[in-house]
Amino acid sequence: MVFGFGKTAKYREIEPRELAAMVAANQALVVDVREADEFAGGHIPGSINRPLSTFQPGKLPDPGARQLVLTCLGGKRSGMALDKCAAAQARVDTHLAGGFGAWAKAGLPVER
Repeated sequence: MVFGFGKTAKYREIEPRELAAMVAANQALVVDVREADEFAGGHIPGSINRPLSTFQPGKLPDPGARQLVLTCLGGKRSGMALDKCAAAQARVDTHLAGGFGAWAKAGLPVER
């Protein structure tokens, strides 16, 4: 087994409580890359939905002074979206460690 296979360190991961504080301070714009039906089932309050199946880095909203943070259910799809951002030279390099699952497990608010 090759250690580190499938695990990338090239992107910044932030923990759920850190993201919650950033959202509360209007320092982050959260983009959820899960499909629309998953997003409708529950998401981080104030986040916007840009499903990975149709994800285009050039169509991401301008976050202004906020930092764009991508999320999905567990971290895999947001990492794939970050790969697309890197290929397009988009300035997005951060996602939520453990995704929405970690957010919900931490007892943070969920919007439906």
